[in-house]
Amino acid sequence: MGHNQKIGKFGETLAKNYLIRHGYKILDLNVKLSYQELDIVARKQDLTVFIEVKTRVSQVYGSAEDAFFSRKSERFRRGIEMYIKNNRISADDIRADLITVDISRLKNTAKIKHFKDII
Repeated sequence: MGHNQKIGKFGETLAKNYLIRHGYKILDLNVKLSYQELDIVARKQDLTVFIEVKTRVSQVYGSAEDAFFSRKSERFRRGIEMYIKNNRISADDIRADLITVDISRLKNTAKIKHFKDII
């Protein structure tokens, strides 16, 4: 596993723990659907929530939010469509979220932001 993959997995673990602390039940992690991958599928109340996680240790290549909205959002949407079709979930009962994790190595901290209903 490469350096970027390790950072991504670390961010996904932080995001998963954040979601659990906020009352989400984790249903699936790293679901591969053709060329798409869904980082986290969770349940909160009556909704199935699909969560994309973006982790950054530097702003050199832009923010985590920018990385998602410029390149990833369409693939994320297609992955969600495949998942709900395969699992017979109503499109009325879903939500798509983005969690960004900005890691500061100097401060040894991670800042988590949760953007709800992004698509």
